Amino acid sequence: MPRPARAATFATLTVAVLAAGTALTAPAGAAPEKTAPRSAAPRFLAASELPPHPWSAWTAGPVADGFPVELAFCLGEGVPAYDYRHRVFHTELDTGAVQVTVVTGSAAKGKALAALLDEEIRGCAARIEGTDPDTEAEGRYYGSLPVEEGAEVHGLHTETSWGATDVHLLSVGRDGRTVTVVGWGQMGDFGDAPVSAFKKTTRKAVEKLY
Repeated sequence: MPRPARAATFATLTVAVLAAGTALTAPAGAAPEKTAPRSAAPRFLAASELPPHPWSAWTAGPVADGFPVELAFCLGEGVPAYDYRHRVFHTELDTGAVQVTVVTGSAAKGKALAALLDEEIRGCAARIEGTDPDTEAEGRYYGSLPVEEGAEVHGLHTETSWGATDVHLLSVGRDGRTVTVVGWGQMGDFGDAPVSAFKKTTRKAVEKLY
């Protein structure tokens, strides 16, 4: 199956958000917050640490600079300017994933950023419905994880007027001044989401921050 079809679960909403003019970071000209030296960059998830897919192996892309467009549907103009790094994953079918991390200047800034990102995810469904009348969205909260300074896990289901239905899992975790967001998505509804496996992935992502 061609790559665009594999990425459809993230791309459909992302295109809609970008078309509405939503930026991926703070407004142009804003100075990025101070971050740790690149040599201290945290480790990223490996493909084998993602929720297992029953019919396809995961492939991990390279670690790249910047905030990933794959998360624009939920984390757009509310994301502060930082030196983000990210990694995109895909299967040979309709499932995709992404991880973004950032090392802030202090534990206090990390805590504030994690809280802001979690708040943005909690309000994601309402913002989607408010900006796209052709899409119905529902968010769910799957609880917190006791790993390092904690992680929060959420779900999002969207359905368009033309029948496209996607489900996403999103988590925010923190270890000191380092914050990570993990996203997973595929066509389907909440019943298709591997919540338990995603929680294990989130725990591993936070454990690998340092």
